[in-house]
This record gives sequence, C-alpha cells and structure tokens, in this order.
Amino acid sequence: VQLQASGGGLVQAGGSLRLSCAASGSIYVENVMGWYRQPPGKQVELVATITSSGFTDYAGSVKGRFTISDNIDENTVYLDMNSLKPEDTAVYYCRADQNGRTYWGQGTQVTVSS
Repeated sequence: VQLQASGGGLVQAGGSLRLSCAASGSIYVENVMGWYRQPPGKQVELVATITSSGFTDYAGSVKGRFTISDNIDENTVYLDMNSLKPEDTAVYYCRADQNGRTYWGQGTQVTVSS
C-alpha cells in the first residue's frame, strides 16, 4: 500500500486547509485510515481516524474543528481543518491499518502563523 499525502502549507490562525491522502496498491475493503501529526519537538499523535464503515474518531484538541472523510471510489481520505491554531503546526502523516499491518505516507507540513 502506498499513501501520498498533499495539501499542507502556511496559513494564518483562523484559516483553513484541506489535506488529501491518496492510497494505491492492495487496498482492503476493511481498513482504518487516519491522520497523525508530529508537532516540532514532540512525538507523533493521533489527529483523526475513519473506518471503512464510516465511523470517525478525533483527538480532543481538534474535535469540532477538523473533519475526516473519505472517497472510497477514489481511495482517498481527506482532512478538512478549520479554525486553525498555531498549536496545529506540525508535519501531518496519513496512515492505513489493514490486515494487521500499518502503512505510513510521507508527511506534509502544516504551519499556522499567529
């Protein structure tokens, strides 16, 4: 499975960005897709996940501001980020979990200026 993330950039506080993660290769019907992030000097943390049945879960710090969604036909997962804060600055990674294995995409930098 290959994951290609895109959509990062520089935005002012209060602004919005949409991240995309295109999956290719052996995509299972049953999987969990997610977005994780690594703030500067910190460890990787969960942002949001979505199951193949559409169940979503969010970190408390982004709940109500971020929305994860998918387009199954295009094997793409999105992360819509609104009301961005400087503390959302991080490298964002796409991740897929299926059949007992975990796959990571390359990171995309999101920088929120105050």
